[in-house]
Amino acid sequence: MTDETQEQQITAVGNEMSASFLAAKKRSDATLAKLEEHPEKFTMLTGDRPTGRLHLGHYFGSIRERVAMQNRGVNSNIIIADYQVITDRDTTEHIEDNVLNLVLDYMAAGIDPNKTMIFTHSAVPAENQLMLPFLSLVTEAELHRNPTVKSEMEASGHALTGLLLTYPVHQACDILFCKANVVPIGKDNLPHVEITRTIARRFNERYAKKNPVFPEPSAILSEAPEIPGLDGRKMSKSYGNSIMLGATAEETAKLIKKSPSDSERRITFDPIARPQVSALLTTAGLVTGRDPKDIAEEIGDSGAGTLKKYVIESVNEFLAPHRERRAELAKDMDYIRDVLHDGNKRANEIANETLEQVREAMGMRY
Repeated sequence: MTDETQEQQITAVGNEMSASFLAAKKRSDATLAKLEEHPEKFTMLTGDRPTGRLHLGHYFGSIRERVAMQNRGVNSNIIIADYQVITDRDTTEHIEDNVLNLVLDYMAAGIDPNKTMIFTHSAVPAENQLMLPFLSLVTEAELHRNPTVKSEMEASGHALTGLLLTYPVHQACDILFCKANVVPIGKDNLPHVEITRTIARRFNERYAKKNPVFPEPSAILSEAPEIPGLDGRKMSKSYGNSIMLGATAEETAKLIKKSPSDSERRITFDPIARPQVSALLTTAGLVTGRDPKDIAEEIGDSGAGTLKKYVIESVNEFLAPHRERRAELAKDMDYIRDVLHDGNKRANEIANETLEQVREAMGMRY
């Protein structure tokens, strides 16, 4: 293959991805407009892997929007994807603690278990059983093309496991078992919703033309900016650059004090040339609702020490109500377990009904 041919292929793939994104964005905007008018007609599915504690990036990137949708009246569901922990990890150490802490942070942030179903993968067998028919509806090439599969395989350093390869299909099971028709995501996760739409369409065409079983869900693309960690890189549990929602004020102060800056005394907002200083300014801007440039101008020649002091005070003030609610909830962990058990029970009822519909459509009820 010549270099010119390779460039042409790369350009073609890029154009295809751009067209796909534009179509998804148009669909997202139209769906959001309908949701604002009739939230009761929509079912949302979203979730997290219990690989650690939630941080500010999770809050501004997804949790805040989940609470808003719940409060609008959208039928809301949050999956704690415990089975997906082992897509790229060889241990489930601390998983129970991580799961319970997710529930604590959800509820402290405003998720109401009476309005939002919170459940775990491993407790809902019928949902996972959907993997079998769904796997027959996709090709190996389609799975290998998924960018999340590629990036997670590279990041983990592991050989490609069967579970990681089929990760997008497992996510389709999560979305479709409860007939979710909206999935709030960032741009990077759009391929997961697209393959879910493909699976729903192919199932209906193959087995349920007259009475479709599954909706084709729409992605609601998040407008939230990517939130940098304290070192300027993406905020991530694995980088150790994250401000955890459940951290104490002292732990938060210590982490921010240790965060890197640069040798220039005057504080300016320049994410390209000064990523570390700009990350601190972005964090302060998010929690105060101010423009990071205005914060930089205010601090001026006072230096990184003054900036860090401002960030510490702003973050701790912002997180104080969350921490207070979290501490109160943590006094009764039996209640937290009851919330999860109730969510799992409700999820099983829904999954069993959906699986029966699938078996009926496939002629597998004997």
